[in-house]
Amino acid sequence: MAGYKPATPFRTAMRLLNPSQATIKGVNKQVYPDPEVSPRIFGTFRTFGGTETMINNVLTVTATGYIDTWYRSDIKSDSRIYIVQTGETYEVLGKPENINMQNQYLKIRVRLIGGKP
Repeated sequence: MAGYKPATPFRTAMRLLNPSQATIKGVNKQVYPDPEVSPRIFGTFRTFGGTETMINNVLTVTATGYIDTWYRSDIKSDSRIYIVQTGETYEVLGKPENINMQNQYLKIRVRLIGGKP
């Protein structure tokens, strides 16, 4: 039985940023750690030129991509991924996909945080 095999080796260094809850001025907020003290993970990172959307007759391109990595149960929909090489931080979109439910590989859809209009 042939299973899923990643197309390329997991060579891109990333940092996993999982939030913690903090009360700031009486409001509960998610606080993300500094990437330098966060766990390092490796995977493949691919972008496809972004996703085009039309908002109020203005074309907006949102930088999106996919990350394939080893399975980790602590990567959730509220996690962020910091790409070490570029210094960019991406938020996880939706729930990461556990490929074939084998707890071996994850496929994660991400969107760039910030950026310039």
